Amino acid sequence: MNFSEAANTGYFFGLVPLLVFLPLTGMLINMIFGGKMSEKAVGTVASVASGLAFVVAVLLAYSLSATHGHMQTVHFAEWIHIGDLKLDWTFRVDTLSSVMMLVVSGVGTLIHIYAIGYMHEDVRFKDDIKRFRRFFVFLNLFIAMMMILVSGDSYLMLFVGWEGVGLCSFLLIGFWYDFDTLGQKSTANAEAGKKAFIANRVGDFGFLLAIFTTFWHFGSLQFDKVFEAASAHPDPVVISAITLFMLIGVTGKSAQVPLYVWLPDAMAGPTPVSALIHAATMVTAGVYLVVRSAPLYSLVHGASYIVAMIGAVTALFAATIAVGQYDIKKVLAYSTISQLGFMVAAVGMGAYVAGIFHLATHAFFKALLFLSAGSIILGMERGHHAHAHHDEDHGDGHAHVEHHEEEVFDPGDMRNMGNLRKRMPVTFWLYMAGTLALAGLPPFAGFWSKDEILLDAKLHAEHFPGVYLLLSIAAFMTAFYMGRQIWMVFFGKERTEVAEHAQESPPVMTVPLMILAVLAVFGGALNLPFEGFHNLGHWLEYTIGHVEGLPLDLGVAGISTVLALLAIFFSWLLYGKNPLKAGQADPLKKPLGFLFTGMENKWFVDEGYKAVIIDPFVKLAKFLSINLDWNFWHDWFHESVIYAGFKGLARFLSEPIDMGIINAIADKLAEMTKRSSEGLSRLQNGFVRSYALSVLLGVVAILGYLLFK
Repeated sequence: MNFSEAANTGYFFGLVPLLVFLPLTGMLINMIFGGKMSEKAVGTVASVASGLAFVVAVLLAYSLSATHGHMQTVHFAEWIHIGDLKLDWTFRVDTLSSVMMLVVSGVGTLIHIYAIGYMHEDVRFKDDIKRFRRFFVFLNLFIAMMMILVSGDSYLMLFVGWEGVGLCSFLLIGFWYDFDTLGQKSTANAEAGKKAFIANRVGDFGFLLAIFTTFWHFGSLQFDKVFEAASAHPDPVVISAITLFMLIGVTGKSAQVPLYVWLPDAMAGPTPVSALIHAATMVTAGVYLVVRSAPLYSLVHGASYIVAMIGAVTALFAATIAVGQYDIKKVLAYSTISQLGFMVAAVGMGAYVAGIFHLATHAFFKALLFLSAGSIILGMERGHHAHAHHDEDHGDGHAHVEHHEEEVFDPGDMRNMGNLRKRMPVTFWLYMAGTLALAGLPPFAGFWSKDEILLDAKLHAEHFPGVYLLLSIAAFMTAFYMGRQIWMVFFGKERTEVAEHAQESPPVMTVPLMILAVLAVFGGALNLPFEGFHNLGHWLEYTIGHVEGLPLDLGVAGISTVLALLAIFFSWLLYGKNPLKAGQADPLKKPLGFLFTGMENKWFVDEGYKAVIIDPFVKLAKFLSINLDWNFWHDWFHESVIYAGFKGLARFLSEPIDMGIINAIADKLAEMTKRSSEGLSRLQNGFVRSYALSVLLGVVAILGYLLFK
């Protein structure tokens, strides 16, 4: 239906363009008028714009429910009409896209509200208040681009949003482009943004190949037409190529092996950015792409198996790295990569409901964890400044002020923390809710979604061997590194004076966390494994086909719960029973030896990329720029061939050609002219008698000619 028809159906499908244009409106208001508005007004405009998009998403979900999940497409504008190719800006409202709309706008709005309090302090700690408005402009743009991604009715529209969130991630990761993560003047954050941008361009190239191959073979990029053509004339080779090309895009956008390396560096952005990217928006795009393309993946088991194994390997590999990290946000970053591995493994096995279920619950508890981590970091920043002022006011103030100005303190390093449950009790309990959900303990949301994936992996072990084992080990390590984080951050004694002065965050930050905590606890109700409670499964089957609801498997659930409890117990033995002291080495360092060194150094993957790809590329670039372009092309070819050749040709043309031939001809003509003029000058002597004689002779000659004729 077109836009006007959608608006007159009695339902709310005609509102779907507002999903994009409401955030864009908030962005434009802050861009144009934000300079004259207060910080609270800027944040309110951005939050209201995102919140209204959530209201529209709720109305669209209601409309779908009222029409029994019947998919609607709303034509908004013509876009590309070339020959047989006709692609318009058409919105697709179905049960899959509605889930994504609700998650993106709902969690995104809570992040916007939280960011008002967070950025108020962050811009002051970095002494650049003017950037407050810019941050919310980028945040609104991010929501708008993600809405284009999930609401498009073709692969090309999806790709527009796909590239848009890539741009926004670059802008937000490198938001403090002239600082590093410690707040010191540096280009480190700009480098992190560039790394994310380049790594995603590699993935995007794969996705583009998938789009080109799809159009070349099926003659369309509109979802229904592509799926219908693929089912009618399945070509395993072509469909395998398309789905594997898509997988390259998934590994980039959803941070899977081998293109995951950008996501940990995304911590360079302000904490609300980390929550938005890692929980609700960009990294979920790859999972959404696979589920949206389910009719293609279902036709080629080989490609599906590769997707599942990539996800399972990523889940375990990233979990091992998280064990060895000390930065509170880096632990969560590798946790995100690992949990995305769970989702990718699920959708690779065809467990699309389980994958989307975990995507939703993960958005709840991972946004909670990241925003709580931001609360902790700001609490430490407050403690750092309070400690500096305390020293300034008590004692030799001048000496202490100089010391603190020179001191580089990392507020995100867990080794600098300890006993923060006493200093920041609200944040502590909220963080605990997110941790227990991520660890997969009942009755928290993460337990239900994670166990559904594990159950699917066990039931499909014959077709996807090894996936269940890899995911189970990853689940054990998840509970371990989260337990390690809890003991290091919140228990024991304060390991620094800054931790002793840490302060709780204001309500504008903690209230959104409370809402997310409620979702982290009760979000599993979306799809409980009991008869009559497979709500998400029944909702999604309108889009992805009939889904058999999985009952609770006490064996799988029991094993995963015992593994999680054992992991937390081991973390207590190492980090809780004997809490770390200031300057003490990690308890795992000695027993694990080189293994822990590998975890601590992220298995040297970045160094490997540097040695194998970046350094050779830089050397090749230097060779091409210096040796080939400058020394050969500029110095030798330009000087010896072009300049010298031109100079020699010019000399040849000027001397033998110009002077020897052309000038010689001109000189001969001049000499002939001179001689002829000398001869003729005798006739022009100036005497009248000579002219009269000439006339007489002429007359005689003429008369003689006439007489003789």
